[in-house]
Amino acid sequence: MSITCQLSNLTSKKANQSTGGVRKPLFFLILCGLTTSVVIVLLIFSPLSKKEETSSCNGEARVLFRHKNVSTSEIHALVSFFSDSDQVTSFECRKESTSGLRSNYCITCSLNMEKQSCHERQCFIPDGGVPWNLNPSGLEHSISPEACVSDNLEQSILQPKEHENHGEEPENHGEELDWDLSTYLRNTWWWLILGVLVCHKIFAFHSKAPTERKEKGSLQEPLAQKQQRGQAPSKGAGRWRKNILLLGVMAGVSVSIWWFWDTNEKIISIRRETLANMCDERARVLQDQFNVSLNHVHALSILVSTFHHGKTPSAIDQKTFGEYTERTNFERPLTSGVAYALKVTHSDREKFEKEHGWTIKKMETEDQTLVQDCVPENFDPAPIQDEYAPVIFAQETVSHIISLDMMSGEEDRENILRARASGKGVLTSPFKLLKSNHLGVVLTFAVYDTSLPPNATEEQRVEATIGYLGASYDMPSLVEKLLQQLASKQTIAVDVYDTTNASGLIKMYGSEIGDISEQHISSLDFGDPSRSHEMHCRFKHKLPIPWTAITPSALVLIITFLVGYIFNEALIRIATVEEDCQKMMELKARAEAADVAKSQFLATVSHEIRTPMNGVLGMLKMLMDTDLDAKQMDYAQTAHGSGKDLISLINEVLDQAKIESGRLELENVPFDMRFVLDDVSSLLSGKANEKDIELAVYVSSQVPDVVVGDPSRFRQIITNLVGNSIKFTQDKGHIFISVHLADEVREPHNIEDAVLKKRLALGCSESGETVSGFPAVNAWGSWRNFKTFYSTENHNSDKIKLLVTVEDTGVGIPLDAQGRIFTPFMQADSSTSRTYGGTGIGLSISKRLVELMQGEMGFVSEPGIGSTFSFTVVFGKAETNLPVTKFERFDLAIQEFKGLRALVIDSRNIRAEVTSYHLQRLGISADIVSSLSMACTCVSKLRNLAMILIDKDAWNKKDFAVLDELLNSSKESTTRPPKILLLATSATPVERSEMKSSGLIDEVVIKPLRMSVLICCLQETLVNGKKRQPNRKRRNLGHLLRDKRILVVDDNLVNRRVAEGALKKYGATVACVESGKAALAMLKPPHNFDACFMDLQMPEMDGFEATRRVRDLEREINKKIASGEASADMFSKVSSWHVPILAMTADVIQATNEECMKCGMDGYVSKPFEEETLYTAVAKFFEFG
Repeated sequence: MSITCQLSNLTSKKANQSTGGVRKPLFFLILCGLTTSVVIVLLIFSPLSKKEETSSCNGEARVLFRHKNVSTSEIHALVSFFSDSDQVTSFECRKESTSGLRSNYCITCSLNMEKQSCHERQCFIPDGGVPWNLNPSGLEHSISPEACVSDNLEQSILQPKEHENHGEEPENHGEELDWDLSTYLRNTWWWLILGVLVCHKIFAFHSKAPTERKEKGSLQEPLAQKQQRGQAPSKGAGRWRKNILLLGVMAGVSVSIWWFWDTNEKIISIRRETLANMCDERARVLQDQFNVSLNHVHALSILVSTFHHGKTPSAIDQKTFGEYTERTNFERPLTSGVAYALKVTHSDREKFEKEHGWTIKKMETEDQTLVQDCVPENFDPAPIQDEYAPVIFAQETVSHIISLDMMSGEEDRENILRARASGKGVLTSPFKLLKSNHLGVVLTFAVYDTSLPPNATEEQRVEATIGYLGASYDMPSLVEKLLQQLASKQTIAVDVYDTTNASGLIKMYGSEIGDISEQHISSLDFGDPSRSHEMHCRFKHKLPIPWTAITPSALVLIITFLVGYIFNEALIRIATVEEDCQKMMELKARAEAADVAKSQFLATVSHEIRTPMNGVLGMLKMLMDTDLDAKQMDYAQTAHGSGKDLISLINEVLDQAKIESGRLELENVPFDMRFVLDDVSSLLSGKANEKDIELAVYVSSQVPDVVVGDPSRFRQIITNLVGNSIKFTQDKGHIFISVHLADEVREPHNIEDAVLKKRLALGCSESGETVSGFPAVNAWGSWRNFKTFYSTENHNSDKIKLLVTVEDTGVGIPLDAQGRIFTPFMQADSSTSRTYGGTGIGLSISKRLVELMQGEMGFVSEPGIGSTFSFTVVFGKAETNLPVTKFERFDLAIQEFKGLRALVIDSRNIRAEVTSYHLQRLGISADIVSSLSMACTCVSKLRNLAMILIDKDAWNKKDFAVLDELLNSSKESTTRPPKILLLATSATPVERSEMKSSGLIDEVVIKPLRMSVLICCLQETLVNGKKRQPNRKRRNLGHLLRDKRILVVDDNLVNRRVAEGALKKYGATVACVESGKAALAMLKPPHNFDACFMDLQMPEMDGFEATRRVRDLEREINKKIASGEASADMFSKVSSWHVPILAMTADVIQATNEECMKCGMDGYVSKPFEEETLYTAVAKFFEFG
């Protein structure tokens, strides 16, 4: 009813205020729209930014200094040069637009003079060397477009000078561009924000007065209406919605501006990409054509070597050379001429000149007019030098260079020396070619004697040089000719530069037109690694106004205001929806709280149930230690076993409750996984052997010995899976536990592990290639659906991911039950007449534990064949110097067996690999054969065999007799015969005794194999009756606790009696108290207690608080003794007090353990007391006492 009333009131209120309530948002939106429209109009049609064309001489002098290295002082010196004359009327610097390479303006400075001075003069700025032309109109110096070099090219050269002379940053020429988009967008955005805020303030001012009148009127309304209206949305919520409306409009405007900017950037990006593609295409064509021409020139050099120097007399003369080069000129489309120069030493110069009838001429001359005329007769004779390179053959286009010495030209000489030393074609730097006066380059190849070896050294090549073939390239003409052949040649402008010297680029071809704001550079490779060339490309026309970007952004802006209006109307509806949603959230929170309370209640109840159960089990254990007859002992053992089953069930329920309530935490300690698996196989070996099931464990060699994680929870997962496998597997068959790195399985084609490769081979498991020979499902299907298994993300070098599989040959899981297998308290057979017992909670707990370990769990199962469960876990890598947590008593035994050699005989390959794995853990190398007959042929080749392990399935008396005879016949007097061990899944003591007494075998090893069993059997067998070196044995509890005074603190009488009886059993003197206060009084120094076992949960003062107070007393007394305020004689002659306090708890989790350590406890023991756990807890305090 309340919601209905609120809706009706809201509807009537909306009807009464429809006129004013709609007009105000519309008024606000119209103001925002007008402001935004004005800003966009200013953005689109704003005048182009221009600077004054004429500025003061001081301002323009900086630009003149940038381009011509002319400082302000030099300009004023020039003015003072004419200051004495009345002819100077004014001095002015102005900016003139031009289309240079990368700058769009040049500076022209002029001195205006009277017209009476009619003659022209020329002067030079002091130390500047820059000419100034004097004419009747005035003294004017113009920086040519070629001098207007871009800021980017000369920034590294000119910027230090400018900083040194002016102390200011260089001017940014990009700010002079017509369209400075970034500045406009920034200014537009700030103006837009200001306009929207002003509109919002105006709207708030207009809406304030009606609101105040409404509030005054509301004071006179009845109290019932106020209460009803109090359930409506608050005023704060209304203001919040208005802010949302404002933010939405601002966001829409932002999107509009961003759309314009993004679209414009894409247009510019496409334009740049087009420019890059076109430039790269031209560079590639020019480079390819040049390489073709280079290859033909190289071929021509080989032709000259063959037919001129290889023939006697020569088959080539000037006429033949000229005609041939003219006819084959089409093969060298980029060359303007080809010439051949002969290598002539100074001693052969006179003879050479007589033979050819002309004098060797010098290439360079100081008379520059000869460069234009290029008449060889006017050239001077070549000066005396060690070597000459006169041109004897030349193409008709360059026949004017015949008789010129190429060694006398600086560029050609350098080219010749590099060409003959390297054996490759080399290029000169650009220079003005003779006669044409165009910039060009010369390609030079050295011509060698035909006797030059293929792998000649530099000295050999220089010695074998007989001439030089050169090809000249007129770059402007040739590049223009090549570009004319390309489509869209009118779109972009092209410049070609020699960039060998980065500080002084040489322009080989180009024009001064185009849009210099965008430019692309493509590298050119002309075959000479010592020369660098680049092609610079730019568009000839500027980018037009981006209407493609303006149109959609304007549409987005219009849509924004329309949506804003609709949003304002929707806010009224949202208020009601929010109220309903709030009620739903409250109901949801109540449901979640109830769920958490349920889990906490279950955990608390389970814990409280465990406490009396611990008393029951403790008392039964004490009862079994008394003198009972066989019948009484059977009753007690049955009750104790049932109690352990019940406590196991309670533990599972408690774990499930902890997981659901989020209270379960994992330890993070180093442990040896292989010993954990040995413990599990040892624990469950009895049940497996009763059913004649073969239990096998295999760990890949790539898995580290020690990992960091929670060993107890890992053991719990393995125990649950293996226990289920044993329960659902009938007589015979196998259960196989394997551990590999996840990285080993990610790529099935690159697997190196022998066991894994055989298991994943297609059809092997189904055909019986397994541990026991019974078919099993393919394990690959159990992990193929893991989500994070094949991903390579979040790989941490400090973590490792392991894949654990448990394979069995049981009854399998029905297809209709596989979907609920991980559901708590659900079983595959949930009927009251089900064959197998259990609660159906083990798999659910295991899956949740795996998820807590950052892993996944899956399975594959086929009814009648079996099941395979797989899961991944993430463990930490242990430090390299961390001691391996192996059992101390095994260390000496492993040293005894290291280096021995064994032979494994087994018809099952996988089972043989498992046996080899267990031997390798002891340092024993193993060879594998599949039968006794193969062993007969193998034994003769193997030497120093210490043992032969034969699986029971491969045992055959007939074949073994042959093997035994072979071993006896080849036995040497100095070599002990190998021991024969038989591996069996199960065997009675009588059967074992008969096999050993027959003399055929030395020992029967009962599987599953594990380190403790193998060490025990091998020590008994290999010693052969001699006294073995005793291993270090730990002291038992009777020695550790004898005559030790221990205080037990527990509020539960049964628990005190159980603890007292367990400790007295091992010879300790026990005193018991029932509270923390009593314990505090007993442990106040001085006292004679050697240790204290303290319960955690006690009334009045719990175990944590009692421990903290005991530690405070001990610290206070130790401080007094250390400072001399008190004597040690006053405290039983003990100078430092610290009694070991161990927590007694039935529920030890990581958080509880940390809290115990934090309050000052030294450890904990779990209830009920077990000998192994009790020994582990007290050994570190009493073992060396």
